[in-house]
Amino acid sequence: MGRRFITRSCFNRKSMRICIVAEHASYQFGGEAVLPLHYFSRLRDRGVEAWLVVHARTRQELESAFPQERERILYIEDAWFHKLLFRLSGLLPRRISEASLGLLSQLITQQMARSRVRRLVARESIDVVHQPIPVSPRFPSMMAGLGAPVVIGPMNGGMKYPPAFRHTESRLSQAVIEMGRRLSGFFNSILPGKKDASILLVANRRTYAALPPCARGRVIEIPENGVDLLTWGAASPAPEAASQPARGARFVFVGRLVDWKCVDIAIEALARVPGAELEIIGDGPMRAAWEQCAASSGASSRISFSGWLAQKACALRLESATALLLPSIYESGGAVVLEAMAAGVAVIAANWGGPMDYLDRTCGYLIEPSSREALVSGFAAAMRELTDQPGLARGLGEQGRIRAQQNFDWERKVDRMISIYRDALSGTAAELQPGSLDAADA
Repeated sequence: MGRRFITRSCFNRKSMRICIVAEHASYQFGGEAVLPLHYFSRLRDRGVEAWLVVHARTRQELESAFPQERERILYIEDAWFHKLLFRLSGLLPRRISEASLGLLSQLITQQMARSRVRRLVARESIDVVHQPIPVSPRFPSMMAGLGAPVVIGPMNGGMKYPPAFRHTESRLSQAVIEMGRRLSGFFNSILPGKKDASILLVANRRTYAALPPCARGRVIEIPENGVDLLTWGAASPAPEAASQPARGARFVFVGRLVDWKCVDIAIEALARVPGAELEIIGDGPMRAAWEQCAASSGASSRISFSGWLAQKACALRLESATALLLPSIYESGGAVVLEAMAAGVAVIAANWGGPMDYLDRTCGYLIEPSSREALVSGFAAAMRELTDQPGLARGLGEQGRIRAQQNFDWERKVDRMISIYRDALSGTAAELQPGSLDAADA
């Protein structure tokens, strides 16, 4: 399949022509939604001919963020069935909704996007189509038969809750999710995206193991997330902050306020650390419940909820913190860990999922989620240690900054991605054995 792309005209042009296609793209949504924007914006900054095909739900944000690129962003509009599925999803538990109606809605959007991408490939002589999200290794892809090679990923997943926390999900949710995982192989066998892709990208071995058995082509290991060193670690303290006296230990959580982030564990841990403060940055459906948890913790005067903040404001808050707290028990990625590291801030996180790919003992703490009490106690102990030893906190932060700069800089990642696009276009990926993992590319 790959050989027919060798003669494409990009070898006679200054640069390749790339189409980024994604379910959604947003700086405000957080999580995986920001990934397509990093690829698109950095390719355009380098003068690469790139287009973005994305759902229209973030049209206003994207037109504001990229006023000069409006003709290069194509939108998939909501249809009546999208709106119906969205309303129905509100009647179901979150995990069941995501595994059923959410899946159906995204597949419909992908099919609509596929038609737009096919026309774009023909009209603009697109060389490579890149689908960075959804990042789930099991989620089916419709991106095939486009007239150009397809790169999918980096994917990141294969997650389950830690054994000690699996009781937090209802048996019905567990059954539906398990059924979805069992059926994923079937759906991926009849929907050609992943099995026909030129290159599949995975973030780690856990994700590789979760790929559908039918996936073929070259599989390359590359981190899902990167960090923008011009935003994180580059902010300067506000002028008034420089004249203020030094404060005590101040810990920060940044992220969506959803159940698996377990902010209540951070609140309980903070209550065990006299004098320390906790700022919770973000918003979401669990905010009211966790505000009540803070009010009843005995430490409410030391806990604040700041809501959603723009990236530059978050960077300022992080840089002045003692450490970032991330007690999440279902974090496939965890870009906020890299952002804290780049900002020179120590990290305390659960030893589960994505943070394990980024952190080591030189720059933070990984707390075993062997039980709820173990997680609370472990976070509290780490927080007390950093409170008592400010020099330790600074040392961990500095090592984290070095690690982020050397291994997770977005500019280096885009360099690597451009090389991967060239591999896909050359057709060499199709020559390799199905399912092979090029670990040297990690």
